[in-house]
Amino acid sequence: MDFSARRELLEARRQQLAGLLSRAGAAPAAARMGSRRQPRAERGAGCAIEVLPWASLEELRRIEAALARLREGSYGYCRICGDDIGDDWLDQRPASPFCKSCAL
Repeated sequence: MDFSARRELLEARRQQLAGLLSRAGAAPAAARMGSRRQPRAERGAGCAIEVLPWASLEELRRIEAALARLREGSYGYCRICGDDIGDDWLDQRPASPFCKSCAL
């Protein structure tokens, strides 16, 4: 299977998220997140400020895992049942490690 278009899409989104997180100041907090705790918000910051870097960090982790699966050759196969992940599902969720049946 040729996943070059999905690889490009994932790489572009990874770059976008990395830039967003560095502008939001979440990059240093990401390094400290071994416990997967949400970074503390600055005094007076709104909820959206707190959630955006956290959600973006989680998406970035999923993308990096998908890129690793692409490198090792397991991308496109469900991590639960081992079946091919359908193109329609990967078009909607290119970082998904699961087929539609196992994900739902």
